[in-house]
Amino acid sequence: MIRHLVLFKLNEGVSRDEERVVAGVKAFQELDGVVPELTFWECAWNITDRPIAHDFAINSAVADRDALTRYLEHPAHQAAAARWREFATWVIADYEF
Repeated sequence: MIRHLVLFKLNEGVSRDEERVVAGVKAFQELDGVVPELTFWECAWNITDRPIAHDFAINSAVADRDALTRYLEHPAHQAAAARWREFATWVIADYEF
C-alpha cells in the first residue's frame, strides 16, 4: 500500500470562503468513489492556527505505484488539482506502508 499525503497552503490574500476555493474543496471531496484506485480517501481543513501550518490536507491510499500513477493521471484528479493551482501551493509525500 502507498499513502499519498498532500498539504496545501493558500496563497497570500486568498481566503477559505472564496468561491474558487470552495469549488476546489468540493472537487477534491468528490474524488471519493470516483477514482477506483483510491482505497482510502479523506480531505479537510486544518483546524489549528500556527505559522508553520498548512491550510488543507489530503490523506489517501492506493494499492501500489501503478495505482498511484493511475490516480494522479485520472481526469477528475487532474481537474481538481488544476483548480488548486490557481490559489495555492502544496507539498506531497508518498510512502509505502
